[in-house]
Amino acid sequence: MPAYSFEALDSQGATRKGVMEADTAKAARSLLRAQALVPIQVQPVQAGAGRDAGLLSRLSTRPVFTSTALTIWTRQLAGLVSSGLTIERALTALADEAENERERGLVAALRAEVNAGSPFGKALGQHPREFSDVYVAVVGAGEQSGQLGGVLDRLADDLENRQALKAKLVGAALYPAIVTLVAIVIVLFLVTYVVPQVANVFAGSKRALPFLTSAMLAISDGVRSWGWLGAALLLAAFAALRLALRDSGFRERFDAGWLRLPLVGRLSRGYNAARFASTLAMLAGAGVPILKALQAAGETLGNRAMRADAMEALVQVREGAPLASALAQKKRFPGLLSMFARLGEQTGQLPVMLQRAANQLGAEVQRRAMQLATILEPLLIVAMGLVVMLIVLAVLMPIIQLNQWVR
Repeated sequence: MPAYSFEALDSQGATRKGVMEADTAKAARSLLRAQALVPIQVQPVQAGAGRDAGLLSRLSTRPVFTSTALTIWTRQLAGLVSSGLTIERALTALADEAENERERGLVAALRAEVNAGSPFGKALGQHPREFSDVYVAVVGAGEQSGQLGGVLDRLADDLENRQALKAKLVGAALYPAIVTLVAIVIVLFLVTYVVPQVANVFAGSKRALPFLTSAMLAISDGVRSWGWLGAALLLAAFAALRLALRDSGFRERFDAGWLRLPLVGRLSRGYNAARFASTLAMLAGAGVPILKALQAAGETLGNRAMRADAMEALVQVREGAPLASALAQKKRFPGLLSMFARLGEQTGQLPVMLQRAANQLGAEVQRRAMQLATILEPLLIVAMGLVVMLIVLAVLMPIIQLNQWVR
């Protein structure tokens, strides 16, 4: 039965909004009048005919679910389905408990598709802004295997693990980023405001200024005269880089170069490998065929060079090669991943071993990120202190020299 969003007036003249199910828009208006409501507007809430359609996608530029909200929603749905409720009743309960109108409309649209006979996975696929291809594939596999509740539970676990890893990486990089920003602001203030004041004080002096002071005055003049131009050039270079990254060939070469960086490249390689292994383990555990699971897991990789390696491994597996040997030939993937894949293939527990590989890779990424942040924090503070000390010395040296002249 289709879902309709409505806006109506009650007997007190207050506006009521919501979502209801009816055969037609005319039937929806009749139901509203039966509830002593005067319909103002009744519109269908439909999933649309394709990936670019959909009322909800057109109404807002941002998704209905944040990453945290999607995890909570998936966990709630898993609990309801595991308790024995049908997917229709579970969606009805979630629609009633929705916190906002957009979420209620999305769940109502999903429920309408399911009531019309569509599989739940296909209904989710009509909302690509909210549910990724991996999410849809896992749910579809859970429906086909008759273990939707358990699959949704594992899906929620995977979403939580990804959020936890991402939060720890962001937390490790946050303090160094703040210190760097504060240092730049302080140095710019000293160079553009404090140092020129020193120049004005000693402008009438015929004696030569110390070399450090002269050098700092030259830097100050350059920043004040050409600073805006430099900032504009940096912004233009950044915009040009963003445009160049839209080219798939350049993006792949750029990502390959990024992986070769000493510290950041290793972190990026570990993070992408952990995400790849976790996704592949979840899909394989849900019963998705290995070729389809490998393709979906590869497409989730943010690094295009590693994604290309995953697609090449997919070709080799399709031709009959074991997954472990295909991954072992791709040096961008850590050797730990191929080792656990080999153990999984030998023991018949590939999803379990891939998940263990993902856990170890994720723990290693967290450890290295914390080590890097621990090293960067004092280094940044010392570097900022040295720069400020040089600026202060450049200001104080002429004053000390003036005192000596007076004596």
